[in-house]
Amino acid sequence: MTLGLSVATITLIHVIISLIGIVTGLVVMVGLLKSRPMPGWTGVFLLTTILTSVTGFMFPFEKLLPSHMIGIISLVLLAAACLALYGQKLAGHWRWVYVVTAMTSLYLNIFVLVIQSFLKVPPLHALAPSVPPSEPPFAIVQGIVLVLFVVLTFMAVRRFRPLRGIA
Repeated sequence: MTLGLSVATITLIHVIISLIGIVTGLVVMVGLLKSRPMPGWTGVFLLTTILTSVTGFMFPFEKLLPSHMIGIISLVLLAAACLALYGQKLAGHWRWVYVVTAMTSLYLNIFVLVIQSFLKVPPLHALAPSVPPSEPPFAIVQGIVLVLFVVLTFMAVRRFRPLRGIA
């Protein structure tokens, strides 16, 4: 489904939305780590991250790809994050449900960013030329990102204790 748009236009829209989601997600992550609710940033992060997954399904495809599975997983996580934040107002266990699902959604966006960087940035592609990338430099970068997110998510769950919901 391309809505009458060229693949190049869909790609540009998708990339812009994805980058906005990643930047706002990093700001929200800092807020979680400092236990500072950031309703505006959070809303933009959640919306753009949802749109990132939705626009990913606008590219022509004939079969379900790993990128579609990441999009589906992300949308499920984002639905839980929105329910925890806006529906349950972070009450009780919904606080950590929100933190874990929001941080995991951000991680998935950065996971895809790393893949795309190794596919599209010539110096990185030279380090891992297979498609999809599977060489040690790629695995090392993805491993570092994963460990970093596990640690930061754990820290955010422990630290984020807003006095009021951020919805």
